[in-house]
Amino acid sequence: MSKVTKLLHTRYRVNDLERTIKFYRNVLGLEEIRRHKSPRGSELVFLKASGSEEQVEICCFPAAGPVQVQADLTHLAFEVDNLEEFGKHLAQHGLKYSDGPTTTSPGTVFAFIDAPEGYEIELIQKGKSGH
Repeated sequence: MSKVTKLLHTRYRVNDLERTIKFYRNVLGLEEIRRHKSPRGSELVFLKASGSEEQVEICCFPAAGPVQVQADLTHLAFEVDNLEEFGKHLAQHGLKYSDGPTTTSPGTVFAFIDAPEGYEIELIQKGKSGH
């Protein structure tokens, strides 16, 4: 039976490429891996978190029209060591959590921030049990 073997990347299309890349680099700490123009003319930037193989592909393709992200459509989730400390880091960038922090019964804590274009980012501090 054929099956996929690995998640490689997730793509989000945006209106303002440089503003979005700045957010992912400076606020989330992702590393820009590469950027190029696709054969159809999309500007593409690939980023990744230091502890992950999976990448986030940010795409800007104005010919497709403006991006309008509806509420609760999709989000990316990233692990952080300490949500309280990350909240202080956000404040240094003039940002704050849009929802949470919320603690689950196993002790995991999660919160959300809004990225440019309205995409949500979930931040997860795993509990002592690892869940």
